[in-house]
Amino acid sequence: MTTVPQLVVHRDKELMAQAAAARLITRIVDAQAARGTASVVLTGGRNGNALLGAIGASPARDAVDWARLDLWWGDERFVAAADPDRNAVQARAELLDAVPLDPARVHEMPASDGVDGSDVEAAAARYAEELTKAGRGRVPAFDVLLLGVGPDTHVASLFPGHPGVRETELSVVGVRGAPKPPPTRISLTLPAIRAAREVWLLAAGEDKADAVALALTGPGEIQAPASGAYGTARTLWLLDRTAAAKIPPQLYPPASA
Repeated sequence: MTTVPQLVVHRDKELMAQAAAARLITRIVDAQAARGTASVVLTGGRNGNALLGAIGASPARDAVDWARLDLWWGDERFVAAADPDRNAVQARAELLDAVPLDPARVHEMPASDGVDGSDVEAAAARYAEELTKAGRGRVPAFDVLLLGVGPDTHVASLFPGHPGVRETELSVVGVRGAPKPPPTRISLTLPAIRAAREVWLLAAGEDKADAVALALTGPGEIQAPASGAYGTARTLWLLDRTAAAKIPPQLYPPASA
């Protein structure tokens, strides 16, 4: 079921990161209180990393039972495991190495120097199998799935018009010929993204304004992949004022944070 997007617009990117961090900590704690565990899908990029950095700087981070948190990734650069371009490497530097996670619950996407070598499709299938195992036969209903929105409206590594954005059967795909480097990647598909209870889309900066406006009003997920990203219970757009600047007035939230 498609959920109506909710927009929260913050004064600037710093406040957006801090508020998103506080919101995510609360959501994790609530999920752990309700079910004992929580699951979050991380995103890379400047806004995803800023959010993780803000969690690391927050005194409230100690409210999370880190050993009962499952972490996944929405996409990954298909490069060597230690490559600094990998989202997982950046996430560890920003936060993950500083908190007491259970290593068995940290589900990094395969690297190009892993058991599948340079076969990105086999690596994607391996991650899909891990998801299915965790979800007892289907993609898990993640508590929160984070996505950065690219200037071209891409989310994860699903780019406008590329084959991955059209995938309806697979939960994970190998991406070749991505329009931004590196060209080979692994990505969740839109059906896997839409299995999440809550999907949060992050965008800050004037270079994201056209993409945000297009995704919220535009031609659909093939040409604007971000428009096809939504959760089963909630879809939340977390923006700063510059990224929200071109949203039509009828969609703009009544108050800014």
